[in-house]
Amino acid sequence: MTRLVVKLPDIGEGTTEAEIVAWHVKAGDAVEEDDPLADVMTDKATVEIPAPVAGRVVAIHGAIGEKRAVGSELVVIETDAAAVPETAAPRREARPAPPASPPPAADSSPPPERKPAPPAAAAPSSQPAGARRPLASPAVRRRAFERGIPLQFVRGTGPEGRITQADLDAYASSAAPVPAAARRDDSVEAVPIVGLRRAIAERLQQSKRQIPHFSYIEEVDVGALEELRAHLNRTREARGHLTLLPFLMRAIVRAVAEHPQVNARFDDEAGILHRHRAVHIGIATQSEAGLLVPVVRHAEALDLWQAAAEISRLAEAARSGRATREELTGSTITITSLGPLGGIAATPVINRPEVAIVGVNRIVERPVIRGGAIVAARVMNLSSSFDHRIVDGWEAASFIQRVKDGLEHPATLFID
Repeated sequence: MTRLVVKLPDIGEGTTEAEIVAWHVKAGDAVEEDDPLADVMTDKATVEIPAPVAGRVVAIHGAIGEKRAVGSELVVIETDAAAVPETAAPRREARPAPPASPPPAADSSPPPERKPAPPAAAAPSSQPAGARRPLASPAVRRRAFERGIPLQFVRGTGPEGRITQADLDAYASSAAPVPAAARRDDSVEAVPIVGLRRAIAERLQQSKRQIPHFSYIEEVDVGALEELRAHLNRTREARGHLTLLPFLMRAIVRAVAEHPQVNARFDDEAGILHRHRAVHIGIATQSEAGLLVPVVRHAEALDLWQAAAEISRLAEAARSGRATREELTGSTITITSLGPLGGIAATPVINRPEVAIVGVNRIVERPVIRGGAIVAARVMNLSSSFDHRIVDGWEAASFIQRVKDGLEHPATLFID
């Protein structure tokens, strides 16, 4: 028998360490060649470490959330193979992926199951309530919580006793209904903040700690813009559907031409501001893994439909975990929008090292006074934040007023 030590490989991009975000094996498990051993993450991408040979896992090194140095031991496999490599290579190119233990509401499907261990380990669980924490995916836990089902009383029929959606249905159909007023639940679920969720937390904390934010909120009448958008969607349907964002991107492109200070990245350690002529607009996108910011590059060179198509493509890639590192980095200014949930106003956090972020709030119909008469108007607020070290209040207000003027008079967005 030969023992193979699988080490953390050099993932590239000058990284010296990576965080363990998921284990797919434990000591004693049997693995086949190319079975997944662990997921490790660097920056905002993960790679899957596969088994280089078939054998039995003797030991694993490192806990979920722990950062390990490149070249450190990850897994020890006992194998019959005569000659094996020392280190497994990543299965595929780095890709964005959700953290190993996301909050319950952030997962929509159970994690992929590896091949089951010996039959005894995969038998349905019959342990009494409280003997151990029930095995279930975040999606199953969320559904159980919504239906008031105590997981400790549900018999799991999945691998290693994992509780499935079908197990919930079987329990719900056989259990006597409990009045909502009679249910009591004092349980507390400990959710490790690891992987992408931790990376997001660290970036936001660093941004708020190092950047003196100030916010500026302005109301915009989008009645004419909405009429134009509806007209274009009706008469040019074949070219694709236009949302508000492509128009806002075009307005920002026009505005930064007059206010280049806001289309910049600030290296505060070197004390250098890099003002960009190209406008690479980050679009804050909520995914099951957390908040990602895919980048629409060279927005200044795109027409409305090209911008809309690129926004749609990048958002889908981010939400499905297929966005590449290049698609998630390099923005010079960011747009953030909660769509229909946009609320009245917000104070968005700047996507460091940028110096400005433009927030879009919900469009509402509101009474306004025009020519001495009260009329109904479609308005929304732009809630934006700026780095006060770089952008003065006058500069920020002038920039947003220029964006507002373009949105309220959309014809000017197409005049050179």
